[in-house]
Amino acid sequence: MPVSLLPSPPPPPLLRRGAPRRPARLRASLPLSPPRRFGLAAARGDGPGRFAESLGSRSARSSAAAVRASAVGGDGGTGGTGIAAAAAVTVVLAVMNRVLYKLALVPMRNYPFFLAQFTTFGYVLVYFSVLFVRYRAGIVTREMLALPKSRFVLIGLLEALGVASGMAAAAMLPGPSIPVLSQSFLVWQLILSVLILGRKYRANQIFGCLLVTAGCGANSGQFLSGVNFFWPAVMMASAACQAAASIIKEFVFIDGAKRLEGKRPDIFVVNSFGSGFQALFVFLLLPFLSNWKGIPFTELPAYLKHGAACFLNIGGNLKDCHGAPLLPMLYITLNMTFNISMLNLVKMSTAVVASLTSTLAVPLSIYVLSLPLPYLPEGTSLSTSFLIGAATLVLGLLLYNLPPKSADQVKRD
Repeated sequence: MPVSLLPSPPPPPLLRRGAPRRPARLRASLPLSPPRRFGLAAARGDGPGRFAESLGSRSARSSAAAVRASAVGGDGGTGGTGIAAAAAVTVVLAVMNRVLYKLALVPMRNYPFFLAQFTTFGYVLVYFSVLFVRYRAGIVTREMLALPKSRFVLIGLLEALGVASGMAAAAMLPGPSIPVLSQSFLVWQLILSVLILGRKYRANQIFGCLLVTAGCGANSGQFLSGVNFFWPAVMMASAACQAAASIIKEFVFIDGAKRLEGKRPDIFVVNSFGSGFQALFVFLLLPFLSNWKGIPFTELPAYLKHGAACFLNIGGNLKDCHGAPLLPMLYITLNMTFNISMLNLVKMSTAVVASLTSTLAVPLSIYVLSLPLPYLPEGTSLSTSFLIGAATLVLGLLLYNLPPKSADQVKRD
């Protein structure tokens, strides 16, 4: 209500000696709590702009800290304890995911390309079905569905390019070098989170990530020797594409919280549209992907038909498909749960934290796979390099999570 339209106040009461009593002045503006101030700032005309402009804008970078603070202190009560619990669940799911993938390849050893494409296109149907149910239940709002789709297109394109370039490089590189080069993913995440999100890291966090990368590389046992530089560069470019996609997903949560006045987008909005566009680009790249996997495109329909028969364990001579469809279905169900858990951890914390959490599963899964398992009765012994690599990885994780010094501690020092 404008001040000029307010009724005139009554004359001030007089004190005993006749002096007028002066009422205290009202404050021109009352201080708002941080969440309300953030919501009003977001409602002042933050219209949809070009994704390239918003991605590196100063407002997007400055809002990242505010949104991350609300993720830790509010919006569902996901504090440090909640993030730790989500990280622990993600580690368990990551270990189970790696172990079940190895078990799923027992019946599907001749059809790994079919299994990869089945998960890519099958997840789209499942994610959008869950998204529809959550929309009807009121969990997903129309404002969430109206978020700009340009960033989802970019996520899908980057993930498809990461898959394509990774397949092309893997076909030309020795096996032990692939996990070493894939660890550049974490380094790319650090660089891209600084460039895109404007995030700053302490020295212990940077050194901790490098230790984690070195620890994973030590587990491979071999390094690049006598290999042309081009294909290792392609593999690292594949890791860069995957890392960029993960950072943009984090940006979607940060920017979405600003657009939705503090309420972060539902994870199934990000999962569904990101997976949908990824499936689209993978479909367009199928001729190249099949050739890189040694399957001529003209023979792809027959390969997919035989792969489906092995997956369902029905049809003709399927002696090599023992364990299907149980093992592949267990892997697909667990892999979907793991992907949802990873994205939820990105939403609660950061993409780098989610990657570090997932990396912890590498030595744990190697240890589990070294034990005698159903369908894999022959166990293996762990080498000294594995123990050194696992110790280095854990040391890097501890170093990354060292708490920063408070201002009082700095003054005392």
